[in-house]
Formats: sequence, structure tokens, C-alpha cells
Amino acid sequence: MLDIEKLTAGYRDAMVLRDLSCHLDGGRVTALMGRNGMGKTTLLKTIMGLIRPRSGRITFAGQSIESLPTYQVSRAGIGYVPQGREIFDSLTVHDNLRLSLLGHGLQGLERLQKIYEWFPLLKERETQKAGSFSGGQQQILAIARALIPGPQFLLLDEPTEGIQPNIIHDIGLQLARIAKETGLGILIVEQNVDMVRTLADHVMFMENGLIRESCDIDRLKDDDSLLHRYLSI
Repeated sequence: MLDIEKLTAGYRDAMVLRDLSCHLDGGRVTALMGRNGMGKTTLLKTIMGLIRPRSGRITFAGQSIESLPTYQVSRAGIGYVPQGREIFDSLTVHDNLRLSLLGHGLQGLERLQKIYEWFPLLKERETQKAGSFSGGQQQILAIARALIPGPQFLLLDEPTEGIQPNIIHDIGLQLARIAKETGLGILIVEQNVDMVRTLADHVMFMENGLIRESCDIDRLKDDDSLLHRYLSI
């Protein structure tokens, strides 16, 4: 579904990604792991059109997207939850969700009921201002906001940062269910090993702007060698 070929990208003259290539399937959750500064967030931003690649191709569902502006990447069917969540604190849950449909058409409101089924907390508190939520509740809202336009693929950047462990586990389980139920593909940048083991089907390890190794989650459950090598844990 999402193919990246020989992607080189970075900031001005400092290239962070260097001829990076990988393939990501729909209906599967892939975790991207590695030490800080290895290029994980840069990869997500480049896929979303927030950073222009120096060279290489990004193909999504058969369409070349590496030269598209961010709003067109979103309309093509890719959702994005950035690090830090970036919800609108002064708006209600319902208004945060409605705002995510700008440029997508109000037919997405038909999916609101499904969002509330997946995340009942949001239905219970739909008139509450998002700024009054805990960090975990805000993360749930940010994920729901990215899902309501009905993307085929979802990018998540460090969603567990600053969140209680029990909420992390619940978010992981629910995202795994959504991927299986809808065929949604997910690429998640994550350092929390428990979250990755709960959620992911496949794991890629990044170092110095390249995907160095990858494995199915079963190997990661039985063998910590890759975690030690690429995360120093």
C-alpha cells in the first residue's frame, strides 16, 4: 500500500534520511523503532509532505505522493497524529472532531458514531473542552480526530509519551482491533516496548537514516537482541 524507494530528505543541507526504502501493507501495524535522532519523525513528516524529499519516491495506493502538499496527502487517505497531539484545548471534543473534516466533506460525520463506538470516553465527554483532558485522554482524541476522515493509512508519532501505562495498553489494543476490522495500515514511531508488543505485527529498526533490520513481532517477543542493538535497553 505504501512504498518508499531510495528516499533522501532532511533539513536544508543536512540530510537525515539517506536512500531509505521500505514497503508497508494495509491492515498491518508496523512499529518503527530506534534511538533518538535516527530519522523516525523525519520519515513521517516527509511522507505527509511537511518535509520535501531531496530525492526518491513515495507511492501510496499506486499514486505518487512525494511532491504533494500536506492537505493533498491527507485527502489521498493518510492520517497523521504528530508528537505532542496538537489538539485544540479551547474547543470541545465534538468540535475537535468536526474540524478534522475540513477539506474532506461533512460526509465524514457519518463516521462519528463509529468513532464513539471505538472510543466511548469521547461520546461521554463530547461537550467537554479538550484542554481539561488528561494526557492519555487527549491522545485518544488526537487519534480519533485523525480517523474520522476515514484514512486508509495512519501515521503515529510517539503516542505513548507522558501517558499512564494502563491507558497505553488500552490504546494499543484498540488500534490493533481497528486495523484488523477496517484494513487500516498503521506506521507507529514508538519507544515503549510493551506498546509495540501489544500493537504491532511487524517492527522496523532505524539507524542513521536507514532501515537497518526488520522482523515480525513474534521474534521480538522471544528475542531481545534487536532491542539491545538499536535501542540500547
